[in-house]
Amino acid sequence: MAVCEYCSTRVLKDADAVKDLGKMSSVLEDYSPIQIGTSGVLGGRPFTVVGRIQLRYSAGMWNEWYLLFDDGKTSWLGDSSGMYTITAEYQGDGELPAFEQLQPGRNYPINGSPYTAAEIRVADCIGGQGELPFAVGDGYQAKVADFRRGTEFITLDYSDGPRPVVYTGLSVTLDSMQCQLLRDDDTIQRAAGRYRGKLDALDCPSCGSGIKYLPGVTANLVCPACHTQIDAASPEAQVLAAGERVAAVPLTIELGATAKINNQDFTIIGMMRRADDEGAQWNEYLMYGPRAGFSWLVETDDGWSGANVLSNWPAWYAPGSAKVTVDKVEFTRLYDYGSVVTYAAGAFNWRVAVGDRTRVEEFEAGQLRLSSESTAQEMTWSRSAPVSADQLALWFGAAFKGRVKAPSKSKPFGNTRYRSTAKYIIWFMLALNAIPLLANFSGTWFLSAVGALAIYLPAVFLDNNDKS
Repeated sequence: MAVCEYCSTRVLKDADAVKDLGKMSSVLEDYSPIQIGTSGVLGGRPFTVVGRIQLRYSAGMWNEWYLLFDDGKTSWLGDSSGMYTITAEYQGDGELPAFEQLQPGRNYPINGSPYTAAEIRVADCIGGQGELPFAVGDGYQAKVADFRRGTEFITLDYSDGPRPVVYTGLSVTLDSMQCQLLRDDDTIQRAAGRYRGKLDALDCPSCGSGIKYLPGVTANLVCPACHTQIDAASPEAQVLAAGERVAAVPLTIELGATAKINNQDFTIIGMMRRADDEGAQWNEYLMYGPRAGFSWLVETDDGWSGANVLSNWPAWYAPGSAKVTVDKVEFTRLYDYGSVVTYAAGAFNWRVAVGDRTRVEEFEAGQLRLSSESTAQEMTWSRSAPVSADQLALWFGAAFKGRVKAPSKSKPFGNTRYRSTAKYIIWFMLALNAIPLLANFSGTWFLSAVGALAIYLPAVFLDNNDKS
């Protein structure tokens, strides 16, 4: 099937006949850098992007780009929130699980190895472009399940019946595929009137308050004033659900705050407050960078940490695992608890609402933390590391309202607690050596002086670094 780029007519080539299947919905402007004609290299094999289907499910949307390699082979490039996976159809035998039996976080034998179910979803095709290997259009529904094992990626496609089509592949980046002819900011501005990654404002359809968001990147909005859920993916914003009246939560970092981190620009676009089974609460701030994608800053009573969603999963995992390994680092199990969203505001790359529940497992290796979060449809893994409040203040400036470490006002060597103790010990030592000192002054005096310094100098150091 091909979709005409001028009139959106679907044309199906069936044997020697060509059929007009009617109009195809245009794809929504989603600000993906990929386009028809983008080229690259995978494993030494050049390819070109020749088609795309766009799919929407309950929590968001994603693209599947159809790739044609120079050797005539084809693959699919999944494109969701700046994360990419490439898969090709695999002709395998053996039993495969039924779609209705799948649960995120469970292991299933596929192609002779165990894979962890990552996401199970039913999605509707909402648009298409270019050349495609099968007929899609209004009413086409995809039933798919994604599985992971380390960097390996498998999709089981149940769209055509109970026996799924198997697609195997791995996580990739645009840089690793040496992609060329990607859309730049100027191209996107000409197409959509806005720069990719630049904040825009939309008035809430319910209360009229302004909401800052990233057009095409963050279509799921929660009004900070009335907490109405809004879908801004289409040209006209639509109210999804009326907001619940919840008490406003003071923000430590303002929505819309910007920072340059590791030479890349980031913007705070959304904030969630979550609570665990025992009532402990924490805040999570969603950051977006045009080149870096999405990441998180997490604020707890113990301090701050920065977190990123992982494309490289543990090679082996089962619910309740005592240890997991990622990138050759072994993490030991810490906690297992339920969490619920108690407050949300701003823009997100998936649909979020107060009351959303997840199951969380945490693992640690030194200062690094590894977390898995599971719902009835999805499982994700993220890795985090501590970030100091001082560093956040440097990044965000006046937009950061958190406490930073106050400079010490004590004078150098102002504390004398350890030196006072050291003096008593030295006098006691000299008293014990009074007779040897009288008998052999020069030799005993030298040894006593060395001993006194060995006691006194560490005391000076301890006093100087005493914060109490």
